[in-house]
Amino acid sequence: MTDDATAELSCTVNGQEVRLRVDPRESLLDVLRERLVLTGTKKGCDQGHCGACTVHVDGRRVVSCLTPAVQAAGREVTTIEGVAGPDGGLHPLQRAFIDHDALQCGYCTPGQIMSGLACIAEGHTTDDDQIREYLSGNICRCGAYVAIVAAVREAADAARNGA
Repeated sequence: MTDDATAELSCTVNGQEVRLRVDPRESLLDVLRERLVLTGTKKGCDQGHCGACTVHVDGRRVVSCLTPAVQAAGREVTTIEGVAGPDGGLHPLQRAFIDHDALQCGYCTPGQIMSGLACIAEGHTTDDDQIREYLSGNICRCGAYVAIVAAVREAADAARNGA
């Protein structure tokens, strides 16, 4: 491929400025995993059905397998690697996932956490039914849904109570 067939991508990923040339057909998922070696974001179905590749772009959740990388130009991208605190400590939702045993094989966990964070930020945590509805785009093949909902509820309650 010649340079004519590439596009400049300049964005912020997990607080770091990123600048590289990409094929306009490359997905954000592939750029994150293959070019930036941020492998926490998982490639599940590669069709936008499973949610394993969920990341945030300007604070909104997106399935990165269907998002062209060029759409991230000038934006803030947050992956699971960017969720930890400044001291490297776990985010309260990550801690809640551990406390509630909301992960089994762990493959869906990064996408579940990114969707859970969005669910909390969007205020969609008034009850378990609402949490389930707003996490419904994320599939857990191990069936840890009850624990996942409990973890999101706990983190949302802590956030509401200023913890």
